[in-house]
Amino acid sequence: MMKRAALYVRVSTLKKAAQANVETGERAYEQNPDMQLEQLERVALQSGWRITDYYTDRASGAKESRPGLDALMSDARRRKFQVVLVWRFDRFARSVQQLVNALAEFKALGIDFVSTQEALDTSMPMGKAMFAIIGAMAELERDIIRERIAAGMAHAAKHGTKSGKPPGRPRKVFDRGRVMELRAMGVSWPGIAKELGVKASTIRRAYRELSE
Repeated sequence: MMKRAALYVRVSTLKKAAQANVETGERAYEQNPDMQLEQLERVALQSGWRITDYYTDRASGAKESRPGLDALMSDARRRKFQVVLVWRFDRFARSVQQLVNALAEFKALGIDFVSTQEALDTSMPMGKAMFAIIGAMAELERDIIRERIAAGMAHAAKHGTKSGKPPGRPRKVFDRGRVMELRAMGVSWPGIAKELGVKASTIRRAYRELSE
């Protein structure tokens, strides 16, 4: 059977999209959804995939909520498609961590991910290797953050806060990426909380932050 494919494109603003109509080159692709879609449709056709869903956002990549992306992730959890195509990483994710979390969730759901400009296809050996490298970089970043938190807590416990008051209750340190993976596998909020040793409300808050 042909794979069901979903296409996602994003442009920053309507004004920039209009300007892109008279531009050429990479910037035109960045701000013109039709140009992005044309390339993604060509890749899907060449790969023998059937396009079933289109998702588009006209918003900054830094915005907390993007309706198109939110809808894509929701439909992915319903397994409406088997592969997601984007023009470039920064059209899809606002940070490496958000990208890694999304790819981890896609992997758990059995959904492939293709970024045409970076030549990333997680269904292929090279794409899987690139995903592993990206994931390792994100894990290194998380480890550094954990070490800084631990060092800060130790310093505060020994010397107190800058105000001279006893340090408040520290935030619980846990693997937020694991939250996305477990949720994608259908684990309940209490189940994830038990697995990671934190409250269910903390898990829900972390999930919302990572999904933005």
